[in-house]
Amino acid sequence: MRVIGTYFMLLSYFSSSFLVVAFMPSRLHGSFQISATTTIVTTISQQSSSLQASRVISTFEPDDFALPTGNWPYTEADMGRLDPTDDANFYDYPRFVTHIDDRAIESLTEYYREEFGKMYEKKGSKIDILDLCSSWISHFPKEMEDAYGLTVGIGMNEEELAKNSQLYMHYVQDLNKNPLLTQFQDNSFDIVTNVVSVDYLVKPKEIFQEIHRVLRPGGVALMSFSNRCFPSKAIAMWLQADDIGRLSIVGSYFHYSAQWETIEALDIRLARVEAPPRPSVQDILKDPSKAFAWASTAGAVAKMNAGDPMFVVKGVKKGVS
Repeated sequence: MRVIGTYFMLLSYFSSSFLVVAFMPSRLHGSFQISATTTIVTTISQQSSSLQASRVISTFEPDDFALPTGNWPYTEADMGRLDPTDDANFYDYPRFVTHIDDRAIESLTEYYREEFGKMYEKKGSKIDILDLCSSWISHFPKEMEDAYGLTVGIGMNEEELAKNSQLYMHYVQDLNKNPLLTQFQDNSFDIVTNVVSVDYLVKPKEIFQEIHRVLRPGGVALMSFSNRCFPSKAIAMWLQADDIGRLSIVGSYFHYSAQWETIEALDIRLARVEAPPRPSVQDILKDPSKAFAWASTAGAVAKMNAGDPMFVVKGVKKGVS
C-alpha cells in the first residue's frame, strides 16, 4: 500500500486493476482500470501514452472551505519562506533544465493535449494561452501549434523566456512583487497555465484574482505541480503539507479568490506500465539473451513507474449566463 497523506493507492503487481480512494471533504471518484499487457511492445507503446481512466481525485465545493469567497484565511507566517530575499537574485542566471522527470513531463503534455483539444473544439477557433511563471519550455503539445492563437509567457528570466519557441510574446515580471496583470484586458485568454511554481507564490489571492479576470467566460486555469521544489523559496505551509494538503491549498486559492464554476483536483500521471512477463527457466536455457532483455526492460519500467507524481488543480470560470 502506498500512502500519500490521506490518499491511498492499492497496487497489485499481478492484477490489471487497482483502486484509488481519496478521503477529502468533497466529492470523490472511485476506481479505474489499467489493461494488462503481455509483451514488451504493448507495454511501452500502448500504456505509455494513455492517461488513467479516472483522473479526478476530488471536486471542491464552497462548503468544503471554512470561509466564503472573498475572505483570506492565511497569515504572513503561512506565506513565509526560508529565503525571503529578492527572487530576482535567485533567478538571475538562466536554468535550462527541467524540474520534473520525463514521465511527469509526458503526463503533463498529454493532459494539455486533452484540455487544449476540448477548448479548441468548444471555441471553434484558435485558443489563446497565458503561461505564468514560464521558462524556456512550456510543455505544450507541439503538433497542436496550428490550434494556438496568442501564447504569452510571464517569467523571471529573459534568457529562458526568449528561448521558449512556443511563446508568441513574453514579459519579465516578478509576480511576488507585482501580481497584477495590467498588460492584459479582461477576458483575454482561454487557458492559463502554471507549471510547478504555485508553491513559490507569496501573493496567491491577487494572482488568482487576476487569472480569473483575464480568462474568458468558460476559460480554464490549470495549476500543475509535483512533489519537487526549491525548499528555500517555497512557502511555509507548502513545505508542511503532504500531496493531498497541497491540492487543498491550491483549491482554496481558487475558492477564496473568485467565484468559479468548478474546481477540481486531478492526478494526471500516466497509467503505470506493466512489466513484461518473466521468461521461464526453459526459455532462458534455450536463449540466455531473453534473461538480459527481460531484466533491462523490467528495470526501465520500474524506473518509469517510480517517477514523479503529477497533479493539477483546475478551475473553470463561469460562462455567460
